[in-house]
Amino acid sequence: MKRFILKWFVSSVALLIVLHLFSGVASEGLMPTIIMALILGLLNTFIKPIINFFAFPLEIVTLGLFTLIINAFLFYLSAKFIHGIYVAGFWSAFWAALLFSIFSFLINSLIKAEKR
Repeated sequence: MKRFILKWFVSSVALLIVLHLFSGVASEGLMPTIIMALILGLLNTFIKPIINFFAFPLEIVTLGLFTLIINAFLFYLSAKFIHGIYVAGFWSAFWAALLFSIFSFLINSLIKAEKR
């Protein structure tokens, strides 16, 4: 449970950074952002493995770059579930998902470095 809450916190912080830096995605407040981080985490946990399974041939052909499209789709989909989060379009979702992944990775790396 502690690990889940930590991952949710990291996702929320990364999403807040993306919302602050990128104009293609907007939020009406903190609560929709926190809820989106939860929804995005659930979609990545339960739906993404299924999509990856069926998209495996495309992953091979594109050398893994199709994962970026899948991430953008899930980011866009999670924004559609939440009232108060606005994504300008697919390409905004693409760049926001890419930034979200980068910031999540960096924050997780910082947390792991502090534990050592």
